[in-house]
Amino acid sequence: MSWQLTRADLPDLARGATLLGTGGGGDPYIGKMLVEQVLGDRSITILDPDDLTDDMFVIPTAQMGAPTVMIEKIPAGFEATLALRTLEEHLGRAADATMPIECGGINSMIPLMVAAETGLPVVDADGMGRAFPELSMETFAVYGVHGSPLALAGERGERVIIDTGDDDRQMEWLARGITIRLGGVGHIAEYAMSGADVKRTAVPRTISMALALGRTIRLAREAHRSPFEAIAETLSTTLYPHVRELFVGKVTDVERRTTEGFARGTAVVSASDPSSDDRLEISFQNENLIARRNGEVVAIVPDLICVVDHESAEPITTEGLRYGQRVRVLGISTPEMMRTPEALQAFGPGAFGLSEPFVPVESAGESAVETAGERRA
Repeated sequence: MSWQLTRADLPDLARGATLLGTGGGGDPYIGKMLVEQVLGDRSITILDPDDLTDDMFVIPTAQMGAPTVMIEKIPAGFEATLALRTLEEHLGRAADATMPIECGGINSMIPLMVAAETGLPVVDADGMGRAFPELSMETFAVYGVHGSPLALAGERGERVIIDTGDDDRQMEWLARGITIRLGGVGHIAEYAMSGADVKRTAVPRTISMALALGRTIRLAREAHRSPFEAIAETLSTTLYPHVRELFVGKVTDVERRTTEGFARGTAVVSASDPSSDDRLEISFQNENLIARRNGEVVAIVPDLICVVDHESAEPITTEGLRYGQRVRVLGISTPEMMRTPEALQAFGPGAFGLSEPFVPVESAGESAVETAGERRA
């Protein structure tokens, strides 16, 4: 059933989407503030995928670039709508709705800003069910909808159309190069599709789930309950049923660089007990890709690796990681449609140059996680 999203929902939505964003997707605070500024006291219609007619025309909108740049280069605010209008003009057809391409701090907010500016509804679904660094890493592409033509807009009104046919990787490469030359951030409209295509290729109801996650964390804090137990309870009946605590400790090292339009690097979390040499190393490319505990893989893409505050469960993005933070690292299972052979080819470990195979988080590194539990006991 479709529903109305208001300004009061935005903090919870941003928190939940940032958790699902696995460290990426852009700064949640910036995204929330942008939507609040445009929305005011009005509301946005969120369309359930089942309410779409097959012939509806949906154009997803998003921001692309390195998260490290986004926190210093704030959008002017009109770019995503400009990208949408540019693609509509190019295709000769107006959109009936917009939609996120991923879950993430700012990229769950960009379509809401477009909706607030245009009056369009937003479809409660996306193409990743989490966040990924590349435009070609979409369930849309995996199941037969391609990203081209893509419209890209800059903060000074620049507009570019990229059409690479069915080659989504080439589309990503060209769009990334233009984004770098725009200063590291651009706004896009891509993967235009029918309502029937949305129902067939998108991860459903991720806006609703992000809102529920953010709300359950907040309510657990207010009730002095464990927010981690609340997260597990909320996800247990969803497409993301498995939650594992991978590590608890202190961030002792962060190596991060902005290169080729991405934020790449590693973070090390060490055991709180100074006598222990137990440690978890996370590698990221905008998003967290792989977690190795004492050299053993305990979680790997496309499953979610989420770094959160060790008490409040507030999600921490890769650009927000700092030395000394006390954190918990959670592993969350991704939807089954993102674990198929076709999906793993698009955004599994090999797509990031990782040599390790995909092993579901609910069974990966069992000895390492069990040992940690025994030590805490």
